[in-house]
Amino acid sequence: MTSAQNHPLPLSGNKFKLWLLALILISACSPKVQPVGRTRPSQPSTSTVPAKDKKTPASTDKTAVKPQAAKVSSFALLLPFSLDNLNSVKGYSAAQLKSANIAVDYYQGFRLALDSLTAQGYNYKLQVFDTKDDAGATHGLSLNPAVNSSNLIVGPVFPQGIKTFIGKPQKLKRPLLSPLAPAAPEEFADGNLITVNPPLEYHAVAAARFVKSRIKPVKIFILSSGYSDDKKFASPFKMAIDTLSKRKIQVVYTTISKGNLTPLKPHLNNKVENVFIVPSVNQQFLSVTLRSLDTLSRKYPVTVIGHPSWEKLSFLKADILQRIKAHITSAERLNYRAAATVHFIRAYRKAYNSEPSSYAYKGFDQAMYFGTVMAQEGNELDHLDKHRYKALHNEFNFIKRPGLGWINTHVGIYKYANFELKQVE
Repeated sequence: MTSAQNHPLPLSGNKFKLWLLALILISACSPKVQPVGRTRPSQPSTSTVPAKDKKTPASTDKTAVKPQAAKVSSFALLLPFSLDNLNSVKGYSAAQLKSANIAVDYYQGFRLALDSLTAQGYNYKLQVFDTKDDAGATHGLSLNPAVNSSNLIVGPVFPQGIKTFIGKPQKLKRPLLSPLAPAAPEEFADGNLITVNPPLEYHAVAAARFVKSRIKPVKIFILSSGYSDDKKFASPFKMAIDTLSKRKIQVVYTTISKGNLTPLKPHLNNKVENVFIVPSVNQQFLSVTLRSLDTLSRKYPVTVIGHPSWEKLSFLKADILQRIKAHITSAERLNYRAAATVHFIRAYRKAYNSEPSSYAYKGFDQAMYFGTVMAQEGNELDHLDKHRYKALHNEFNFIKRPGLGWINTHVGIYKYANFELKQVE
């Protein structure tokens, strides 16, 4: 039988079912990592990952150390495959299918990274569990000795699953990586949690730091839609700018109705940049307000700082965003021209006969980072702040907060220019 590296995965029909079937079929013959196999979801499939000679994508980190040959680091991977639905009459719902495809993509990227590390002499034990995206199954895994004996638990991937796994008053026995959710660590309140996607608060702080150091305004206008969700970005931004400027920068918080900016004109300056923070993602509000800012920019210098989710909003007009000098924060930007990215894409295509999704990149980056950290002497999971890392899809710069665990704080600043986002910081 062929190994996972050259087994051609079919692309016709239902993408997820065919991929998952291929994973099941090759699980018994893979010489490296035993993926989700023919065992029931409650029974993990495991194996120690040996070294190999095959060329695989390398890490972009330049601080990797020589691995200890005898050390074996163990992962427990908790993903929502929902295998019970594979051959059931009911089948998958649209939501279950989406979750399962995320699980497959993330797993394949994660596995490819371990393959790359084993080529360098590292050794791993990987256990894969199916959470079924179900509270009962997830809670059961939290009591599973095989899960709790792993060096690092990866998942569940959704916030509610993490809450169920941690439980109350039960606490984590091992470090748990939240691999995809940017949820605030306060939602979980556990010192063993590792949050890899920067929560919104850190986007706001990064935006405040950029405005203070690069634009240096005298006054900042926060334009609110009136919805409470705006405060999730606006409040930490104001706190950060007040702290950074020692309250020397005036912050004007105002609710805008129907794009009417006329009341603000007496406070504007036509000789320096007028900075507007727009924390909304509401389509109707943004469509009207950004047009008003565009009109305003014909008479006044305007710079706009938007919500990080703007990157995903297709209704926003690129020409308007450029004219109002719109900036956003982002923790995830991929350079498709970088040699490491090209190398990864080629290796992924060869291994799985498909294109990597953003979840595959995340799985790869996180396995490369934590696999390297865990392979070092001692328990370096307790010292993540000493291991900064530039990956394919993002960067890792962790801080420790008491009772909340480790949080990745790296956020970049991007500006709309030439009809694309370009990094400015």
